[in-house]
Amino acid sequence: MGSSNPAFMNGVPELLILRLLRNREMYGYEIVQAIRDETDDVVNLGEGVVYPVLHALERGGALTSRRAAVNGRSRIYYALSPHGASRLSELAGVWSRLTHALQQVMKGDGYAKGV
Repeated sequence: MGSSNPAFMNGVPELLILRLLRNREMYGYEIVQAIRDETDDVVNLGEGVVYPVLHALERGGALTSRRAAVNGRSRIYYALSPHGASRLSELAGVWSRLTHALQQVMKGDGYAKGV
């Protein structure tokens, strides 16, 4: 997928960000790098995608943030809120059902039963 993610990837940045923040707080560029690392560079989301999603999640109450000075630079660290944990659970379930359905199609005979 690299730098040109197809349209069906909508919603994936939110899922990945919420999942990465489940165990610890992170700052924006750290999240960009973690997505690349955790997906073996299959999903490569730039800052222009990640930061708007972070801001929307924070506005929606799924994330909290705090500003901290690190090596003379100001960074905003994001953490999962209880609402964000619920949202992660919901999205993970949707994604799991979707991937299962796609796997069924890919390994099937090519025709749905009854069609």
